Amino acid sequence: MLTREIQHLPDFIYPIDEWRLVEKRFYPRLLPNMETLFSTANGFLGIRGCHEEGSPVYQSGTLINGLHETWPIVYGEKAFGFAKTGQTIVNAPDGKIIRLYVDDEPFDLSKVKLLDYQRVLDMRTGTLDRHAVWEKFSGKQIRITSRRLVSFVHRHIAAIVYEVTLLNADAPIVLSSELASVQETQAPGADPRSNRTLDGTVLLAQSNYSRDYRIVQSYRTRSSGMTLACGIDHVLETQCLHSDQCCSDDGFGRVLFSINGQQGKTIRLIKFMTYHVSRSVPAAELCERSDRALDRVVGHGFETLLEEQRQYLDDFWELADIQVGGDLATQQVIRFNLFHICQASARAESVGIPAKGLTGTGYEGQYFWDTEIYVLPFLIYTAPRIARNLLLFRYRMLEKARMRAREVNQRGALFPWRTINGDEASAYYAAGTAQYHINADIIYAMRKYVEVTGDREFLYGEGAEMLIETARLWTDLGFFSFKKGGHFCLNCVTGPDEYNTVVDNNAYTNLMARENLWFAAETLEWLREHKSDRYSVLVHETQLRQEEIDEWKRAADSMYVPYDENAGIHLQDENFLNKRAWDFSTTPAEKYPLLLHFHPLVIYRHQVIKQADIVLAMFLLGDKFSLEQKRRNFDFYDPLTTGDSSLSVSIQSIVAFELGYFDKAREYMRYALMMDLADLAANVDQGCHIASMGGTWMAMVYGAAGMRDYKGKLSFNPRLGRGMQRLQFSLIIRGQRLSVEIDQEKNETTYLLKEGAGLVIIHQREEVLLTANVPVTVAIKEPYAPPPEQ
Repeated sequence: MLTREIQHLPDFIYPIDEWRLVEKRFYPRLLPNMETLFSTANGFLGIRGCHEEGSPVYQSGTLINGLHETWPIVYGEKAFGFAKTGQTIVNAPDGKIIRLYVDDEPFDLSKVKLLDYQRVLDMRTGTLDRHAVWEKFSGKQIRITSRRLVSFVHRHIAAIVYEVTLLNADAPIVLSSELASVQETQAPGADPRSNRTLDGTVLLAQSNYSRDYRIVQSYRTRSSGMTLACGIDHVLETQCLHSDQCCSDDGFGRVLFSINGQQGKTIRLIKFMTYHVSRSVPAAELCERSDRALDRVVGHGFETLLEEQRQYLDDFWELADIQVGGDLATQQVIRFNLFHICQASARAESVGIPAKGLTGTGYEGQYFWDTEIYVLPFLIYTAPRIARNLLLFRYRMLEKARMRAREVNQRGALFPWRTINGDEASAYYAAGTAQYHINADIIYAMRKYVEVTGDREFLYGEGAEMLIETARLWTDLGFFSFKKGGHFCLNCVTGPDEYNTVVDNNAYTNLMARENLWFAAETLEWLREHKSDRYSVLVHETQLRQEEIDEWKRAADSMYVPYDENAGIHLQDENFLNKRAWDFSTTPAEKYPLLLHFHPLVIYRHQVIKQADIVLAMFLLGDKFSLEQKRRNFDFYDPLTTGDSSLSVSIQSIVAFELGYFDKAREYMRYALMMDLADLAANVDQGCHIASMGGTWMAMVYGAAGMRDYKGKLSFNPRLGRGMQRLQFSLIIRGQRLSVEIDQEKNETTYLLKEGAGLVIIHQREEVLLTANVPVTVAIKEPYAPPPEQ
């Protein structure tokens, strides 16, 4: 069900360009959204697309992945095991500010007359560029251009080139380059997706110093105790006479350039910024790192940064690009989404990927299951090193997951539903802690990574330990039910659909837990037989017993999966059909999302779904369902799904493609693609939906191209449908690079192994042997043929 009409950006302001997001006119009505969409980031450091001059602004944001404040969660009524400590991303000191004064009058886009204006997010150069011509009341005209980047190559570095040219007269010019702490101005609202506004000063100044054109400051967060150092340095290029003044105090630093501007002589200010954070290193050492980083980057210069940025993105697009034919608008949106995934993940090292990336503070900068289910598929097939880093981050969280399991009276480990530092931060257990499926989601992603990359070292090292502890959680959480014929049951759990919480035997959870248990038993038994030394270490470190492995297999083999024989459908949970049907006919569009307009208990007692739940299971574990079962399940659950979650439409699109519902599949795909550019969730001002962006890659590759990868076997069943003439993408499979090109007009698909010795794939049930650099073209069968049952 699609409840919101797509409202495209006005093309006379935002023209379609396949490699750029272009803004041809200053358009204050969309200022909050554009601050998000024009963000630049590298996975560690992110700068919202606010203008350099500091005004106008909706929400300034310099966000560092993992830099957070903690606060005690206050409950009206406490209960045992409730999460105790909230975590919120902290807005770091703003280093991008360059205020411009001409004749002592400030340049403010919202208050001046503009003769020309254009802003561009360039997805090939990785820069945010702006050009403006300002005409003063006196008739003086000034051209202002800027170029901003957050470096992919240098994790801690960002830079700006800011140029001012007097076009028709001389004038005194002042450039005030600042590094300043930001006071949060956005008031908290009723939307649970928004960020928490913290009371009082969060960043406590530790030290500051300045010399020449450089300022370095350090801070400590008030409660979480994290340390932060940040610095700015400058290079001024001008033929005009000038003077400068540098000062720094607690929370504010400024380098002031006073210039006798001359007509036609461009003034060029290059500003370099660096940020360093730690949970253990003293602030003084971080200041030293900041100095070294600035020394290095100033020495190399901005042009070197720019060249490195372009090379990094050339390499990224070589592997990650999806090319479509016949629809330039779709091409732009696909690249926009993939570019923002790159910005959210490229240098996310020893941290996760926040739900909004580093484009805004929505969801408090926390990490969810989004990464494993929606973003990792893209990374596994295009950037496996980054995928491995993210799985290692989960492994490093394992000890806290063990502690969390004990807090909720369970054995093994329970990964947090939402977190930054590894502690559970979800105060609402029904839609938080009860989502035990996050354990299985992480293991599912790990298995996918191992199957696609062949990285058995990770599986037998960190992965085996994660398997042991997650499997222990499942067998301790569930029980063998006499009333269910001895089947293994999991009660009081919540699946992906947060409109049905604390239910018995959620099908998605049970199916994913079964895979988790089977995989754990299979891996540990293999280690016992073939790597006895490693197995012995695991036994010693985890106190593993053979009886446990036997119990895992018995629980998995006996897992209860609710199914209604009369309706011929799998049940989302065993009591789903006992609920009253939601009356969609009397629910107007403005009442969506339901969570903002109805009490949770009203929602919970109805047959209504926030996001794909069993439909997601049919995609992830598609080899466990027959095609007819998928059709009956989809036909029943799809009309009940509101799409109130941005995570739903991409999955609905994939399954609709598989079932041959092409019009519906394309419509869902269109919604997934436009989630942020059309602000379909009405909250893009808080940040991009990174998981939904990952879902667009899946909709293209798993949906339109019909790829499936059950148990490491790669198959394709392409069906592009109307409006898409061609689809081309690349995949990395066990170190080999496969190019897939689907031509709708010729009704054929060409597979080319660009790197690698040989690969066997399946094209519409027929095996295809690929050898290096030999293209193989095969016809697309008509009518639609479903993927092979495996």
